[in-house]
Amino acid sequence: MNRREFLRMMGMAGAAGMLPTSVFASRKAPSDLYEVPAFGNVRLLHITDTHAQLNPVYFREPNVNLGIGGALGKAPHVVGEHFLKHFNIPAGGIESHAFSYLNFDKAAQTYGKVGGFAHMATLIKQLRGQAGEGKSLLMDGGDTWQGSGTAYKTRGKDMVGACNLLGVDVMTGHWEFTYKDKEVLDNIKDFKGDFVGQNVKVKEEAAFDGAPVFDEDTGHAFKPYTMKDLGGARVAVIGQCFPYTPIANPQRFIPDWEFGIKDEEMQAMVDQIRASEKPDLVVVLSHNGMDVDLKMASVVSGIDVIFGGHTHDGMPAPTMVKNAGGKTLVTNAGSNGKFVGVMDLDVRDGKLRDFRYRLLPVFSNMLPADAEMSAYIDDVRKPHMDWLSEELSVADQVLYRRGNFNGTFDQVICDALRSVHDAQVSLSPGFRWGTTVLPGQQITMENVLDQTCITYPETYRREMSGAEIKLILEDVADNLFNADPYYQQGGDMVRVGGLDYVCDPMGSMNTRVTEMRLDNGELIDPEKKYVVAGWATVGSKSPEAPIWDVVADYLRDQKDGVKINRLNTPKLKNVEGNPGLENYAV
Repeated sequence: MNRREFLRMMGMAGAAGMLPTSVFASRKAPSDLYEVPAFGNVRLLHITDTHAQLNPVYFREPNVNLGIGGALGKAPHVVGEHFLKHFNIPAGGIESHAFSYLNFDKAAQTYGKVGGFAHMATLIKQLRGQAGEGKSLLMDGGDTWQGSGTAYKTRGKDMVGACNLLGVDVMTGHWEFTYKDKEVLDNIKDFKGDFVGQNVKVKEEAAFDGAPVFDEDTGHAFKPYTMKDLGGARVAVIGQCFPYTPIANPQRFIPDWEFGIKDEEMQAMVDQIRASEKPDLVVVLSHNGMDVDLKMASVVSGIDVIFGGHTHDGMPAPTMVKNAGGKTLVTNAGSNGKFVGVMDLDVRDGKLRDFRYRLLPVFSNMLPADAEMSAYIDDVRKPHMDWLSEELSVADQVLYRRGNFNGTFDQVICDALRSVHDAQVSLSPGFRWGTTVLPGQQITMENVLDQTCITYPETYRREMSGAEIKLILEDVADNLFNADPYYQQGGDMVRVGGLDYVCDPMGSMNTRVTEMRLDNGELIDPEKKYVVAGWATVGSKSPEAPIWDVVADYLRDQKDGVKINRLNTPKLKNVEGNPGLENYAV
């Protein structure tokens, strides 16, 4: 479907009253989805969690994103029909497809792929042009340098080049820190914008030994904030990197840096900036995850807007959070290049007076590819195409990852681990990145890499007791379902193969996981040893082959089509009526 045909469809949908006002300017919907009339004097553009996806992809939104405690029923913990109702989005149209999993297979075939840096470049140029010269800023919330085969091979440099062409002005990070520290610093040096992070400091002993420090007085590893003049307003952008990087990812790659939420230091920095820089607007570019951002907004005053990432939540509207100093807007712009957030602000006399916000889905059929970006992408991918393009098998159903519990592509990974390593149980991390494959589509090595490409991909096969397996599940469940957002790390539940269990998300630590059984129905014995296969160990390097080779070997043996015989999803307790759960079956 070309742009003209797509717009014709959009026009028909509009005539039928199917186009939601939340995507467009308030009160009046323009004929083109991407006509966003300028408002105010400052336009802030936001992308996040693109995970190195240079080309358009398919991406299915979750049908499980449970809210616990105070998060119950609140964004981002609403899915499907509940999501559409929460944001007043009509069912069945283009926006319903962009923001929900509903009817994904058919809708994806109708509307096509999303994202792609060449298409995003066209949109961003258009949005900046609409705002006017010197009035816009493009911010990248991180998780940009990791997630593809080319990013792995180039150590993230392909994405640095792409972001420079895209015109990213400011960025922060998380998976960027899964390269070695020297590689991170080298990439930051090549990046033409500002890399900011107020919550990353160099350890005292490392600084004493000569480790690079941005500010020797404060110990900041990177520039904590940057000042920009936009449309006659002074805008401060403070960086907030992922606080739990050395816990969620290998600290051995970045031994000299320490992270943390550091909300007290954030408050001190906001106060200092307001006193010394006299900004008209204070913005935080965050990779906390949305629940953490919402809590930070409630305890830190003086921030006008938090542009968030990490949890891959595509939010059509910001959440307004009250705090001691007034109110803070909190947004999150999805993942995989699927969305561009556009916030127009009226900033006058040192204050934010009004705003307009739209989260625009990037439909590649609707946006012509930027020629310069397309040429760049072709060039950086060319040396790796033989590796990326190998056809391994065929999908017999939608293969996806995103969701609190097992996704179908995760099950393929778990089944591969069990088969290749001859294991009873397999464990796979609950990463939220990973693209989607449609039924009947060839599963290529690139699709596998989209799910597995990290810098610590080695697999393992070892014996674990039933008690040890339960401890792993309980630990991850507490990370995911802890009522205090500051104890959440933002990933989903560890995926399992060959194992079923009962999960009570409302429970407390060590009580959420019960009735663990092997696929044959045998109850897991805490004292008994089981052969377990897995990958992505955060501590020492595992001894076996990279996960992508394990999955590829498994798929090559199923050349005529991969079959998922059993989806190992837990039976859930105490979640009746939770709007973060739909169409869930064990």
